[in-house]
Amino acid sequence: MIKIFVAWAVLSVFLFVGTSAADHWPKWRGPDDNGVSDETGLASEWTQTENISWRLALPGPGPATPIVWGDRIFLTSSEGESLVLSCTNTSGELLWKREIGKGNLDVRQGESNGAAPSPSTDGKHVWAYFGTGIVVCFDFSGREIWRTNLTDRYGKFNSYFGIGTTPLLDGNHLYFQLLHTDAQLIVALNKSNGKEVWKHERKTDAQSECLHSYASPSIYRHDDQEFLLTHGADYIVAHNLKDGSEIWRCGGLQNPDKYRHSLRLVSSPVSAPGLIIVPSAKNGPTLALNPKGASGDITGKDEHYVWRWEQNTTDVPSPLIHDGLVYICRENGMLICIDAKSGEQVYKARVYAQRHRGSPVYADGKIYLTSIDGTVSVVKAGRKFEILAANNVEERIAASLAISGGTIYLRTYKALYAIRRGE
Repeated sequence: MIKIFVAWAVLSVFLFVGTSAADHWPKWRGPDDNGVSDETGLASEWTQTENISWRLALPGPGPATPIVWGDRIFLTSSEGESLVLSCTNTSGELLWKREIGKGNLDVRQGESNGAAPSPSTDGKHVWAYFGTGIVVCFDFSGREIWRTNLTDRYGKFNSYFGIGTTPLLDGNHLYFQLLHTDAQLIVALNKSNGKEVWKHERKTDAQSECLHSYASPSIYRHDDQEFLLTHGADYIVAHNLKDGSEIWRCGGLQNPDKYRHSLRLVSSPVSAPGLIIVPSAKNGPTLALNPKGASGDITGKDEHYVWRWEQNTTDVPSPLIHDGLVYICRENGMLICIDAKSGEQVYKARVYAQRHRGSPVYADGKIYLTSIDGTVSVVKAGRKFEILAANNVEERIAASLAISGGTIYLRTYKALYAIRRGE
């Protein structure tokens, strides 16, 4: 059931269209951290003999998304017990590979592992983070600039399924959320040397597995507001970028009368001007928040709620916002399209009856959805549900895809694919 809490008039006007003009995919969810690309002319269909430009075998499985800058592609991966960072060019040639350390952890037969976090780049350097706590910085030639270990600094990680969160590169900082049984910390590191800029202890009354978060931080930067968002342990929290201090928080993701001790958060929030879409887990609620003027605990405060869905949240894939519509891909392959202004359901339709782990990506009037069995479904964006294609490379996929230079980069358990129209 949808409950509307606040009139749209109190919100800033927004269009939810476009992204930066950069022809790069420098972070997990793209240049604007929202899974939206402005690329056009992309392939909708591909087979082993059509529109696949090249396939490069990878050393091991993993859910990390490839990142792209110019003609360089960077990827974290497992290789047996080892954890590696590799650099490939856009012609499919491996340029270098570096073993970062040992200690790979396999989770659910490769759905996640010690190389789950995706790398990030600013066009000069690349940063990678691993489930062992190691953080490294390399230049594009493969020379190590610095490394550190967050478990040495902040204590051993204690979560059931390892580390799935991807750090956020923004400006001169790398932002980490370390939310697990033994710590609830938000940390900013200097990207140039790995030194701590600030550390914030994130308070929570969450219990048991709910303390474990696999979501990733993001930044809300709209309408003269700017803050870091972290998600987990029963709350979404906004932090001051200068020192990590808390600006506001919102709960309401749990039923206080029937607490779910295993409601760990995996899906990450996504934002647009005047709107933050906040998922939960396990068929729980989805919140649509307006952060204008937010301060303190805003849980249940009507002026900050655009709408709320009581159930049908996405569980692992993160939400997508584009052109006034919110797309929620449930892990069972059900796609829900919601009017961002009213919270009314536009449609709810089955795309493909398989487990979905990667987050949806919008580009070229289409939404790309990846399922675990290797099928990428392509759905027409907009208010009318239409499946344009279903493409199966017959290799398991847990990663989100990346788009750059007219190419879709698809990472499976076995290989990295470059998919280009007309090849």
